[in-house]
Amino acid sequence: MDRRHFITRSPLVGVVLSSLFTGSCNSGAQSSGRTSGTAGSFILDELSISQLQERLTRGSMSSRELVNLYLKRIAEIDQHGPALKSVIEVNPDAVSIATQLDAERKSGNYRGPLHGIPFLLKDNIDTGDKMMTTAGSLALSGHHARRDAPIVQQLRAAGAILLGKTNLSEWANFRSSRSSSGWSSRGGQTRNPYSLERNPCGSSSGSGVAVAANLCAFAIGTETNGSISCPSSVNGIVGLKPTVGLVSRTGIIPISKTQDTAGPMTRSVHDAALVLGVISGVDAQDEATAGRPAAMSLDYVEPLGVASLRGKRIGVEKSFLKIHEKIDALLHDAISAMKNAGASVVEVSYAEKLKDIGDDEYKLLKYEFKDGLNRYLENSGAAVRSLKELIAFNEANASSVMPFFGQEILLESEAMGSLDSEDYKKVRSNVVTTARQAIDGTIKEHNLDALCGPATGAAWCTDVVNGDSFSGYGMGSGAAMAGYPSVTVPFGEVHNLPVGLLFTASAFSERSLLQIAHAYEQVSRKRTPPSLRPSLL
Repeated sequence: MDRRHFITRSPLVGVVLSSLFTGSCNSGAQSSGRTSGTAGSFILDELSISQLQERLTRGSMSSRELVNLYLKRIAEIDQHGPALKSVIEVNPDAVSIATQLDAERKSGNYRGPLHGIPFLLKDNIDTGDKMMTTAGSLALSGHHARRDAPIVQQLRAAGAILLGKTNLSEWANFRSSRSSSGWSSRGGQTRNPYSLERNPCGSSSGSGVAVAANLCAFAIGTETNGSISCPSSVNGIVGLKPTVGLVSRTGIIPISKTQDTAGPMTRSVHDAALVLGVISGVDAQDEATAGRPAAMSLDYVEPLGVASLRGKRIGVEKSFLKIHEKIDALLHDAISAMKNAGASVVEVSYAEKLKDIGDDEYKLLKYEFKDGLNRYLENSGAAVRSLKELIAFNEANASSVMPFFGQEILLESEAMGSLDSEDYKKVRSNVVTTARQAIDGTIKEHNLDALCGPATGAAWCTDVVNGDSFSGYGMGSGAAMAGYPSVTVPFGEVHNLPVGLLFTASAFSERSLLQIAHAYEQVSRKRTPPSLRPSLL
């Protein structure tokens, strides 16, 4: 989550302290070019889910071999070497699960396109196994969930192999207005694989970095506002934030029942569509999933076969055209590519309609965080059983939990009233109604198929002293507040630092939105593997 959308009231809304960084950081420096040791030296480099599945089906590789290769890769560049610190814990049962799935395949029991495919999971999602679920907090160290979250059950049933948990911005970046994205007291600071001194963005930082660096076939992240789109953008991958209610949130440590959702983080739109089809579904414990259309296909891969930009009308947020000259150039290139592929591109002023709801969104999230976290902790069996107890734990262990920044958002959330208050109902209505009217109204006014704009600027230097330095972009904030879907796709680089183009549209428009994103991806082809270089200097 981009806390600056709230804290600054923007219109769009186990640590080793001595080894957080490698090299120098100078935001104005020219790139020195790519170095050796890139992701391309890995045998599984850039292979899609379908390509991996083809090898498994042909018998040229087993799932056990896949798991061991990814685990070796994690040990070499995530735990050692560049020390990306994107994986917070490895699943001790991954190899045995892979062996079992290989035996199933050999006996003729094929579960589907994710059978035997390794993935990573953000550490705020419950797994009923030997791994912990901690949201990156030492306060939950040792906490083992009683059961898998429904989306984990669905992935396991589809034959996907859980390799481990990914690091994240602690408490999904809802602890301090001065935090460093990708830092947690349990996992330390995750590093951007394109330039190690740069930030991976949060809160799904570990998932974004792991996918970018080819540590897994795909990962699952979560988003409240920007936590899938931002790390996808600055790590050069595809990130899909579904409509709230398309994917179950049960078993996910919450911030906001209005805005939270889990989603796939992949290296291609096709892979994101494939994973979304597996994790979508109705959950009786999550009332939001009851709001989906009655007759709705959950096959998101099929529409990609006829994906085209011809005849599509795409709205581009014009306020994002004059923030950074190099991103302006990338955006103009993207517009040209879409026009050349047959799309009509229209400049729109959608962001202007959101400028007055930043304060209310921040208040909404604090109300819902207190309520949702208390409910989760009370039933979790964790050592801390409430937000109040969490705050006390942090204060008692400040040297290890809060060495760089505090917990003012937790304190402000604890001071909030109940969800029965008229104030809560008022701010929630204002945020949701305004955001939905902004998107739906703009789409209707210009007869659009989707809106688009830069998801973020290029990655900033990690700074645990002063916190994050967001760039003034934030195309996905409206979609986050409305609970609408968004897809982030690589659309170029600034000094070899990737930037993503974000597409959004109305509720439950994932099939058409993925078509547009896939068609753009095919004509642009901007995904580049990371170089793992220490610095831009």
